[in-house]
Amino acid sequence: MGRKLIIILGPTAVGKTDYSIGMALKYGSPVISCDSRQIYKEMSIGTAVPSAAQLSAVRHYFIHTKSVTEYYTAGLYETDALELIGRLFDEGHETLVMTGGSMFYIDAVCNGLGHVPTADLSIRKELMERLEKEGLEPFKEDLARLDPAAYATMDLSNVNRVFRAVEICLTTGKPYSSFKERTEAPVRDFEIEKIGLTRPREVLYDRINGRVVRMMDDGLVEEVRSLADFRHLTALQTVGYKEVFDYLDGDVSLDETVALIQRNTRHYAKRQLTWWRRDASIRWLEI
Repeated sequence: MGRKLIIILGPTAVGKTDYSIGMALKYGSPVISCDSRQIYKEMSIGTAVPSAAQLSAVRHYFIHTKSVTEYYTAGLYETDALELIGRLFDEGHETLVMTGGSMFYIDAVCNGLGHVPTADLSIRKELMERLEKEGLEPFKEDLARLDPAAYATMDLSNVNRVFRAVEICLTTGKPYSSFKERTEAPVRDFEIEKIGLTRPREVLYDRINGRVVRMMDDGLVEEVRSLADFRHLTALQTVGYKEVFDYLDGDVSLDETVALIQRNTRHYAKRQLTWWRRDASIRWLEI
């Protein structure tokens, strides 16, 4: 049997953690987290880090291994994750399980990111909202205008590549092609199988709303308060944290804060699904 990496992906609150643990137990694999926020040790409640029982069920990697003060990117994750994956395969694992909802971390493992500047999160958010509303065509037009060289050579049906190219152009003011990022996916020495989890929209939204209430009950406000000195850092520009900072500033009430986190989390889940629905290699399962 060849080496295989199974990636369990899907929108926030869909149930990836429990599903991935079940898969890991089936294959005798650890769980490799592919979440860009659960990796930070100071962020637990607002990132829905697996519970103590879940973490003890199987070994997890990339949970609480970095500090919010450390510089960390999808490109660095690509290097770290591939090193770990290679080591685990060499130790005798034939099938490994990875799970997460971070689109760019997953793309880094599957397709490689190369050496490009860190994204501006405000630009990324605007572009993802635009992608959701307008689709890919306007991005192709932007790429043709901003970087004709990349436009001429890129697979324009690859939404991830076109999106990133436009994002880098807008973030840096320079052509994407000037950074010499890989335009073709690197060859991985293992098979990749992507499983996308979904639920009916009303069920997913109910799960999101309920999770936010539990986060508040578990002490999200105090967790965010403890991170006030770091609120300017990239890691804290995250749904659940930004809204509580506004509450602590006195800009909104507690009830409004809960409603805003619920709404913004639902919007994020919708953006995740919009992104992945364009990947024909994902096998979708409704759970």
